[in-house]
Amino acid sequence: MSTETAAKEKAETPRPRRKDARRNREKLIAAATEVFTERGLGAPLEEIARRAGVSIGTLYNHFPSRDDLVVAYCPTRFTAQLQDADRALERTPWEGFVWYLTRLCERHACDRGLADLLTWKLPDTPELRDACASTYERTRRIIARAQADGSLRPDFTPQDMSFLIWSSVCVITATSEVAPDAWRRHLDLLLDGCRASAAHPSATPPMTMEQLLRTVPALGTATSQTATSQPTEQ
Repeated sequence: MSTETAAKEKAETPRPRRKDARRNREKLIAAATEVFTERGLGAPLEEIARRAGVSIGTLYNHFPSRDDLVVAYCPTRFTAQLQDADRALERTPWEGFVWYLTRLCERHACDRGLADLLTWKLPDTPELRDACASTYERTRRIIARAQADGSLRPDFTPQDMSFLIWSSVCVITATSEVAPDAWRRHLDLLLDGCRASAAHPSATPPMTMEQLLRTVPALGTATSQTATSQPTEQ
């Protein structure tokens, strides 16, 4: 190998990230997780930099856009959901279905960032695609098991699971300051409608996956309006 070629390859080889830079990145991700959990994905980036103990310039050096920071925040959330799904699959079919849905709502109730992820348009990266695909496959299995043993209505689909989550998050958002556990009663009522023994055929077909994805932006607007609207005094 010529000296010129060796020098070129050395120049093109990425330098290892300095320890202080790695440490700053880790602190920023930890701070973002705290702030997003408390205040949602639209929280001020300045607050994240402050909690991490770095300048806003350092934050932008590591995460040029808010989406980059959100993507860094996602893995722990997806991992936790996959672990919940695996635990649900260890239970009896109906118990697993109920436990999984309840656990999802519990996570959304204490994590505003996670609730925002329902409507956040994430970058299309291989890691996020794989995480979403794994989550969908486990959810499909949880539903299929409960239908196979006759406990879950046979026309229930993964898209219908999204309906349950969306409506529960709206209730969580609207009642969190007044009745923090109101969503649990809402979920109990929804689950009774999911039981095969209580089901009546629906004349309306389930949404397709394409329709579901097209609905997400409008859901974000509706959720935002629910969070900011106040009841009219009588």
